[in-house]
Amino acid sequence: MLTNAQLSEEGIRPLNQTRYTVVPRPGRHRRPMSAPKTQTEKTSKRKRIWLTILAVVVFVLILAVAAYFIKVLVDSKYFFCKGSFKFIPIDQACDGKSDCAGGEDEVTCVSTFTVNSTFPVRLVSPESVLQVYSPGTGWRSVCSEGWTVEHTLTACKQLGYTNKPSSSNWPVKSLPSQFGPYTAVRPGTGKTPVHQATKARNSICQTGSVVALSCSDCGEVDSRERIVGGTDAVIEDWPWQVSLQQGGQHTCGGALVAPQWVVTAAHCFAGGKKDLSRWKVVSGQTYLGSTGASSVDRIIINGEYDDSRNDYDIAMMRLYSPISVGDTRKPVCLPPKAFGLLDGAPMAVTGWGYLEENGQVSSRLQQAQIPLIDRTTCSGRSIYGSAITEQMLCAGFLKGGVDACQGDSGGPLVHQHSSKHYLIGVVSWGVGCARRGKPGVYCNVEEMMNWINTVVQKNP
Repeated sequence: MLTNAQLSEEGIRPLNQTRYTVVPRPGRHRRPMSAPKTQTEKTSKRKRIWLTILAVVVFVLILAVAAYFIKVLVDSKYFFCKGSFKFIPIDQACDGKSDCAGGEDEVTCVSTFTVNSTFPVRLVSPESVLQVYSPGTGWRSVCSEGWTVEHTLTACKQLGYTNKPSSSNWPVKSLPSQFGPYTAVRPGTGKTPVHQATKARNSICQTGSVVALSCSDCGEVDSRERIVGGTDAVIEDWPWQVSLQQGGQHTCGGALVAPQWVVTAAHCFAGGKKDLSRWKVVSGQTYLGSTGASSVDRIIINGEYDDSRNDYDIAMMRLYSPISVGDTRKPVCLPPKAFGLLDGAPMAVTGWGYLEENGQVSSRLQQAQIPLIDRTTCSGRSIYGSAITEQMLCAGFLKGGVDACQGDSGGPLVHQHSSKHYLIGVVSWGVGCARRGKPGVYCNVEEMMNWINTVVQKNP
């Protein structure tokens, strides 16, 4: 039994006491405990980190914006030769002389094309009657006998943009006499180009009817009812309208006539605007911007374009890849020959051009309803006189007030027939904007159809 002295000694002895005394080693000391950081200090450190990150981001953004504007400025003045790694003045690019190694400054340039033959297939009249041409017999309307679905597909393919093609029969008696003489397809020629598949007839069609074609759903919109004097528009009502942009800046308008083709004005490419890489086509947008931009791989100007008179003022742009057709992007119809539009026929012109003479480009698409003006009136001495050629037409109000203007150049003048819109004119020139007695002048697309069809055929 332990005594009180023994109990006292036992109470102060460690439970797992060892035989040896632990001697502290020199140089090894317990680290002093630091006082915990306050919440204020932690918050302040986080703020400093975030401010540093924010400053870096802002600095990078400033550098990026500065680099972009420097690039735009340089691109507007110089052409960069990748092969020889040097800059040349922009005026030396596409001037017909090779200034870069390998001539790369002359490779991707605007070209010209002059048609010297007759495109052998066309549609005539508002009914879109099919006619074919041969040097020996001239133009002949195609009789409906022997005509098949395969012939329809072949003929529409020759005419360009094809989507849901169909044909119908029109009684010869309901058509003017100029639709004769006639021709008919031979059996088993469904895949043969239609102008080569027919044989001339010396008499009227056996069925008493001719073929009329509808090659696509072009020009169809679910319509809802600045151009100077115009009103705000939405792209869904004019889905063929596009913006031609150079260096990100709206320069001209244009009209989709096929998923890969745009019709515009030749004068849009005057001066130092001939390098394809600088051009983009923006489609499907109500407001100006660069969203939806398509690259361009060919720009072809009518070889007969006369910049001193603005005659034959038409050009075509082929996109690098076809656009996807939908509610905001859809081709407009090309007009048939002898459409027969009369003085005062209702037209619509659209674009993002100036809202007033010497004004500014509109950020939102504008639309204006204007009447067609007959050639006799427009070529009168008090208006434009002999300046109006067969390749031009006029539209607008002689009292002024509503007109296309700068920035609308190349844009579409359209006419609605039944449920479809047809491209009647291309915005070309005029004296001022919306002036009294000086209506807008447009390139006459009907007169350019032979050239348009030939360009598309030769650039598949």
